[in-house]
Amino acid sequence: MKSKGKKKDELDDLKKDLGEAKNMIIAQFQGITVQQDTELRSKIRATNSKYRVVKNTLARIATKGTPAEKLASVLKGPTSIAYNNSDPVALAKALTAYAKANPVFVFKTGMVEGRVVNLADLNAIAALPSKEELIAKLLFLLNA
Repeated sequence: MKSKGKKKDELDDLKKDLGEAKNMIIAQFQGITVQQDTELRSKIRATNSKYRVVKNTLARIATKGTPAEKLASVLKGPTSIAYNNSDPVALAKALTAYAKANPVFVFKTGMVEGRVVNLADLNAIAALPSKEELIAKLLFLLNA
């Protein structure tokens, strides 16, 4: 059992992360095996993002006063949060590809650049070219 001090530290850490996150995707992960979870975590880390399985009560408290507060209503059941400050496209691509391969991973809602998005928006964002692809296309056009 965690002491009050550890719980407070965990809450403060989560509040700081959620307060700084511009892009966030909340999902339900029930039924995922340890191997699938490890694979998901490595894909998310590759996008310079973070992934946490959170207690809903703790997450609701941590979202108060942050842009993520708009998402607190979906915090029910087994919940995980993937988030970053920089590239919503890379995070959305990684998670949608993972969700196609693992149907037990279900999106609840998301936030991109502080704006709440639904599943259709998330799929549209995942279909966008990445920053690197756009730079490569621009350089190709400049060279041509």
